[in-house]
Amino acid sequence: MFQPGELVVYGSTGVCRVEGFGGLDQPGEDRGKRYYLLKPLWQDGMIYAPVDSEKVPMRPVMSREEAEALIGRMPEIPAASCRGNTAQALAQQYQAAVREGGHQALIEMMKAIYRKRRQAEAKNRRLGLVDERYMKQAERLLYGELATALEIPYDGVEDYIAARLEEPAEAGA
Repeated sequence: MFQPGELVVYGSTGVCRVEGFGGLDQPGEDRGKRYYLLKPLWQDGMIYAPVDSEKVPMRPVMSREEAEALIGRMPEIPAASCRGNTAQALAQQYQAAVREGGHQALIEMMKAIYRKRRQAEAKNRRLGLVDERYMKQAERLLYGELATALEIPYDGVEDYIAARLEEPAEAGA
């Protein structure tokens, strides 16, 4: 059970702080049921998540060491293959990666969308709306957790990753 003040990753919402526990004062709700009161760090609102629910995954935020190791492995992670022939099929594929919530799946999806963006730009085109929407969601989830684990501002995560990935090349020069 998570305690007030702990940081957790809640489903596709991302990093949240456990503010406490409570019940819902709604008609038809079990008055004895306990809920986490979760405050998302990177968006507005408050979430009431059942303490005993397994529908939406909740886990601790990765450690600084895990974040550094993940960044170090990023170059080795392949881009996902985008198999969607329609916008709906593509959205379903992306939604599965987001729902899985795994760092690897998010990075694979982001790399595939980056590749599609470069191809579109080479043809003086824009990236599709489905790609844009899921890229933003994946960045929010991954960068939000990395920012929290590394204790850096959210807006600095992309530059931090770029600098970290350049380090070995500079050390070997």
